[in-house]
Amino acid sequence: MADVGRTNDEPDATWVVHLRAHDAAAFNRLVACYERPMFNLAYRMLGNAADAEDATQDVFLKVFENIAGYDPKYRLFSWVYRIAVNESIDRLKHRRHAETVAIEEDSPLASAARGPEQMAGDAQMHDVIQNALMEIPCDYRAVIVLRHFTECSYAQMAEILHIPEKTVKSRLYSARQELHEKLFAHGVAAA
Repeated sequence: MADVGRTNDEPDATWVVHLRAHDAAAFNRLVACYERPMFNLAYRMLGNAADAEDATQDVFLKVFENIAGYDPKYRLFSWVYRIAVNESIDRLKHRRHAETVAIEEDSPLASAARGPEQMAGDAQMHDVIQNALMEIPCDYRAVIVLRHFTECSYAQMAEILHIPEKTVKSRLYSARQELHEKLFAHGVAAA
């Protein structure tokens, strides 16, 4: 996963120096670089656009507040992703009941270029997938989201989740199995 909106010759250490100095331009670049991936991760974890927006804002607030504690042995994107995963899991722990997910017309998932029938079918499939995701444990949901929705490598996932790569692969296998069972229960046949 590339760091969008960031120059390749700017190492994490340089960026962190600017962030620690409360450089507004550096923080704005960080938000521009990570806002969409953090929102997407939070949306898939939480299943609700409004909750995902709130979580994304809190992620950047926590980055700003905790940049002094950033450990350079981790890549910056991994550190920010870890904050987003933790924020999403914390929000799930405090949620009293699961919420249903509806795709809003202005959602990035909707596309004006497609016909209404296809959009309705896509929206229905999205709802089924999102509902199935919400039924699996947080640890499983996190690996599914990181691998399939943010396209992280196994190594990146291991770094973000602070677990060995072998554990990532094992957890992802189990998560896929459980998600498959949930999708089957929702009437989605395997291809």
